[in-house]
Amino acid sequence: MRFRFPEPKDGVRLWEIARDSQVLDLNSSYAYVLWCRDFRESSVVAEVDGRVAGFVTGFFRPQDPLTLFVWQVAVDSDYRGMKIAHGMLDWLLDQPPVRRATHLETTVSPDNKASIAMFTSLARTRNTSITRSDLFPPDLFPDSHEPEDLYRIGEFEPR
Repeated sequence: MRFRFPEPKDGVRLWEIARDSQVLDLNSSYAYVLWCRDFRESSVVAEVDGRVAGFVTGFFRPQDPLTLFVWQVAVDSDYRGMKIAHGMLDWLLDQPPVRRATHLETTVSPDNKASIAMFTSLARTRNTSITRSDLFPPDLFPDSHEPEDLYRIGEFEPR
């Protein structure tokens, strides 16, 4: 297994993994290709035997440029249970473009226990805190959508 920054050619595979997850909100295929170009240094893919097995998409918040916002984390069903998601986040936080981050933010719906556990574990292994707050109630979404709670991890120790 190896971790690396994504390239535009990876966009289709990210879209497939997100689609097949049946949990993530699926963005357009164009959005994933564009993400792999414009936000590549704040994102990561995991390869197993040369095949993209998972991804993390992230960006630095314009209003808070020291906070990395993690948009989506996904692992292909064939590779779940191998701690790939946690590994991708660890790898990403150690890369020069992202090491400047003092905090990581993400949103998680209350019923996504696996993601909550993974981000809690990340905070623990990074020796920092994690807080939860209400962010987006369901009535902000035009479709049927769970609320999105904000999880904030940090402050990170300098690396």
